[in-house]
Amino acid sequence: MLGGTFWVALLRNAISMGLMLAFFLMLDRPKFSMEKTIWIYIGFGVLFIFGYSMWYLLANPSFVKFAAVSSFPVIGVFCTLLSGEVLYLSLYKMALAFYLFSVATFCGVDVARWWFNGNLWVDIFVRFVCLVIILAFTWVKLRRIFLGSVDFLIQEMDLFSVVTLLISIMFGAVMAYWPNLQGFSIFNMVRAFMILFMAGTIQYTILHLYIHLGQEHYYQAQKELLETNEQLLYQQMELMRESEKEAARIRHDARHHTLLIQEYVRKGELDELNAYLEQYEGEVAQRETKNICSNRAVNSILSVYARKAESQGIYVVMDVKVAEDLKIRDIDWVAILANVFENAIHGCASSGLDKQEIHIYIARKGNKIIIECKNTCTEHISFYNGLPKSEKGGGMGVFSITKAVARYNGETDFSVENGIFVTRILLNIPAV
Repeated sequence: MLGGTFWVALLRNAISMGLMLAFFLMLDRPKFSMEKTIWIYIGFGVLFIFGYSMWYLLANPSFVKFAAVSSFPVIGVFCTLLSGEVLYLSLYKMALAFYLFSVATFCGVDVARWWFNGNLWVDIFVRFVCLVIILAFTWVKLRRIFLGSVDFLIQEMDLFSVVTLLISIMFGAVMAYWPNLQGFSIFNMVRAFMILFMAGTIQYTILHLYIHLGQEHYYQAQKELLETNEQLLYQQMELMRESEKEAARIRHDARHHTLLIQEYVRKGELDELNAYLEQYEGEVAQRETKNICSNRAVNSILSVYARKAESQGIYVVMDVKVAEDLKIRDIDWVAILANVFENAIHGCASSGLDKQEIHIYIARKGNKIIIECKNTCTEHISFYNGLPKSEKGGGMGVFSITKAVARYNGETDFSVENGIFVTRILLNIPAV
């Protein structure tokens, strides 16, 4: 800290606070509308700047020691409360913002002390230049990459990994304010620079690692979804071939039925004719293809997998009430229903029970689609972050489901209730 009047401290605090808040907001998906969030940020920023400047004026020694470090929890709690992201992702972004603030402070103070004899206006100017460069880079490049990959980060990151990153970043940032390093020397400056550089390199590398892992899992899920689509097409073609064979047989039999009916009429055997027609009507009713619902995509998917389940001796009950004109893509129906049904079949098969059942309920309630699947399952099912863990280690089916549901701002819930695995999905129908 190079000293200065109350107004100089006010200007420094404005630069520091503006850097941290603006950086966080650029990478955030807030709870409220962006306009409302910006006004709340401005109000908090004014209070923060004035409060910390009064601290500088009234208790300068404690301000020099603790102001920078204390700004992290103060601003961090505020930003986390307004963020719509999960907690550990907000912590990571806040730590990264504090790290960049530390870099700007380090550059400002040491450039001023090295070349300009501690000129406080040089310090402020360098901090401002760092602020402009950091925020411009964040807006032009980092923001697009981060927000485009934030779902991958949420999928791959857990609290342990974020705490590890948080410690590494905070360690580097805090070293810039360590009391023994505040005395100016070439050694202290080089040491602080190396620590900040290594901390920044580590977090940047790990950030890209998480994004790469998330993309790899996403592409794997897309590959499995395409394979599922291909299987559905093959099974639909098989159903069509069987339907054609059945139609040909019916046409062939119709000629014999016509001749027999004509013979009954010619002989005047009306009672025998009536009995024959009743018998024929019952036979036709048995041959009718079961129409599950009026939505063609849903009907096709459920028909194929219901047939597959029944061929394995699994009892299937379906109550489906969805219309055709829903603003949900067919490929998303496949990602959700095919994977849910496929997982239910696997769950029944792995249960080892004699009685295996699958119950599916799908209905529209207002602007929402409710999907519930209950199936027989084994007792040994583990969960991680609320999602069932695959015994084979893949888990791409559940990943495909959650990704498709997220497209409609929906919710998923997986649980085991009295030996029954329950999948509940809620989709929000997009506005026309």
